[in-house]
Amino acid sequence: MPTVTVRNLDEKIVKNLKKQATANNRSLEAEVREILRQAAGRPSQVELLALADRIAAMTPKGVKQTDSAELLREDRDR
Repeated sequence: MPTVTVRNLDEKIVKNLKKQATANNRSLEAEVREILRQAAGRPSQVELLALADRIAAMTPKGVKQTDSAELLREDRDR
């Protein structure tokens, strides 16, 4: 299995990671592994922008869109 070494971490970061690991009943190494696993599974900014473009392309041209704040106010007033 590959190994990753991270040098020159701020002491405060390591301290916070240790607290987080303790709270999650994990070792520091297991906590960092879980954080990296989650981060690697998230879509990148490029992927999110591409998704937003695909969604925007589904909206018919020339159709006026209602402001979402207006829709929220209307729903809240019911």
